[in-house]
Amino acid sequence: MDALALEAAGGKKVANGAAVAAPLPPPAPVKRKPAKKAKKAVVFFEVEILDAKTKDKLCFLDKVEPNATIGEIKSMFHKSHPQWYPARQSIRLDPKGKSLKDEDVLQHLPVGTTATFYFRDLGAQISWVTVFLTEYTGPLVIYLMFYFRVPFIYAPKYDFTTSKHWVVHLACMCHSFHYVKRLLETLFVHRFSHGTMPLRNIFKNCTYYWGFAAWMAYYINHPLYTPPIYGEQQIRLALIIFLFCQIGNFSIHIALRNLRPPGSKTRKIPYPTKNPFTWIFLLVSCPNYTYELGSWLGFTVMTQCLPVAFFTLVGFIQMTVWAKGKHRSYLKEFRDYPPLRSPILPFIL
Repeated sequence: MDALALEAAGGKKVANGAAVAAPLPPPAPVKRKPAKKAKKAVVFFEVEILDAKTKDKLCFLDKVEPNATIGEIKSMFHKSHPQWYPARQSIRLDPKGKSLKDEDVLQHLPVGTTATFYFRDLGAQISWVTVFLTEYTGPLVIYLMFYFRVPFIYAPKYDFTTSKHWVVHLACMCHSFHYVKRLLETLFVHRFSHGTMPLRNIFKNCTYYWGFAAWMAYYINHPLYTPPIYGEQQIRLALIIFLFCQIGNFSIHIALRNLRPPGSKTRKIPYPTKNPFTWIFLLVSCPNYTYELGSWLGFTVMTQCLPVAFFTLVGFIQMTVWAKGKHRSYLKEFRDYPPLRSPILPFIL
C-alpha cells in the first residue's frame, strides 16, 4: 500500500488486507520537581539596653537577628536616641565591665535570646587624626616662634635675632623634622583601630605637648643659652643617635601599618622584616616607643637642656605604661607570642 493509503487508514498498518493499529509511543517520563528543603527557623533575639548607672530601661529592640553585631545594635540604639551616636556609646554585659567590641556577634555572646546590655555615655568624641594633627602642629609652630625670637618672648633688643651657636639651629631642624614626620605619618601611614577618642583628651594632650615645647624652646633659644660642655663631639654623637632612632621609629610604623589591611581592625603578631631596623622586634613588643625614647635621649644630649631631659623622662614613663599594656594584650590574645620579648627595653622593662 502506498503512502496515501496509509494516511487514509489513519496511520494504521495493513496486514493481510486488514488494518492494524500502530503501537502508540511510550509516555514521556514525568519530571518531578525536587523537594524543597525545609528552612531552618531563625530564632530572633530581644535586646534590652539599660543605663549602666541608673539601671533605667533606655531601649528595647525586638526581632534582632542572631548574627547582628554590637556595631549594628549601636546603630539601632542611635535611631531611638539620636544624641548618642555609635562612637559615643559603650555597650557592656555588666554595668562595670569592659566595653564590647563593635565586631562582636550577638549569638556568640554569653546571653540568652532575651539579651540585656548596659549603656554608658563616653562623652563627645573626636577623631584620632584630628587630635594628632592638633597636638603635633602646636609644638612645631611654638618652637619656631621661640627660634625666630618673636616679640614679647625675650627682651626687645633680641626681637627677630638669631643665636650665634650652631647647635641651636641644629636643634631647631631636628625638632621640626620630628614633628613634621609625625604629621605626615598621621596623614599617610597610621591606621587606627579606634576611629575616635573623647573630646576632653585633646585638651590634656595639647597641654602636654604644647607646654613642654614652649618650655624647651624658651631655654634652647634663649640669648644666654650655652652649648654642650663637650662641644662638637657631643653634638655629633647626639645627632647620630637622634637620626638613627628617627629612621627606626619610621620603619616600625611602616611595619605595623602593613600588618593591618585598610579598613580592618585585625591584629597580628609583628615580626621582623627585611628592614634591619625592625629586627628589634625579636626582643621588644613596642620598638616604636624604644626608638622614640632614643630620639629624645639624643636630643637631650645634643642640647644639654634640663627641660628636654624632664620631657624625655615623663615621656618614657608614659610610653612604658602604654608598652606594658600592649604587651599584656599580645600575651592574652596570642598563645604563640614570642616569650623572649620585653615591653619596651630588651631584657629590662
